[in-house]
Amino acid sequence: MDGVEQRSGEPLLTLHNGRKRYGSVVALDGVDLTVRAHRVLALVGDNGAGKSTLVKALAGTGPLDSGQISVGGRPVTIRTPSEAAALGIETVYQDLALCDNLSVVANLYLGRELRRPRPWRLLARARMQAQAGEVIRDLAVHLPDLDRPVAALSGGQRQAVAVSRAVLWGSRIVLLDEPTAALGVEQTAMVYRLVRRLRDRGLGVVLISHNLSDVFAVADEVAVLRLGRNAGTFRPGQDSVESVVSAITGGNVVPGANLA
Repeated sequence: MDGVEQRSGEPLLTLHNGRKRYGSVVALDGVDLTVRAHRVLALVGDNGAGKSTLVKALAGTGPLDSGQISVGGRPVTIRTPSEAAALGIETVYQDLALCDNLSVVANLYLGRELRRPRPWRLLARARMQAQAGEVIRDLAVHLPDLDRPVAALSGGQRQAVAVSRAVLWGSRIVLLDEPTAALGVEQTAMVYRLVRRLRDRGLGVVLISHNLSDVFAVADEVAVLRLGRNAGTFRPGQDSVESVVSAITGGNVVPGANLA
């Protein structure tokens, strides 16, 4: 990745034969996945299908037992969140991991604060404010005040702050875990405008969601997991919602589905 512009559709990350067990429970059983530049990949499946386990493996919070992950065509090992971040992989979890009492800027730089040169090492507040504003504007996110506590923002705006934090640190792959959970119609529309903006910037976006209507509205590809295995890859516009539901539930998949 290394800051090089990726061609549309070019693989940013691939996973081959990913396996993960928790005791006697097989959570992932030979899973393959490809995340591409300028693409939104939706990851769907019933509860227990392996979605959360797969996201944790890519985020570095639950390393695989076996399998090969490649980033930018180079084999890598992801054992910690810091290793994932160094590879340009950022995760926005459902709880967002924001500090309600801190401002938008403070949340964007939480744990990565910029400081002035020695001897005092004071916070470089003006530089952080300017960089934060640039990212927010580039993502076309409307926030009334970057100094406002996050607690005062709407659900959609809070999601935008969490995504902006991922973009600020040069991520090329963003994993979004149920980004519209508990959001209203207007806030959901705001989040998906943001997802499309990430795609247009050349990032690879992995979207985990249970709402197939929203998935079909924003995703370029839909990967289905069932019982820890690949159950099919579908393309909105070519394949139907019914075919995805059939793969999720284990029914007969309609012709045209690209099975993994």
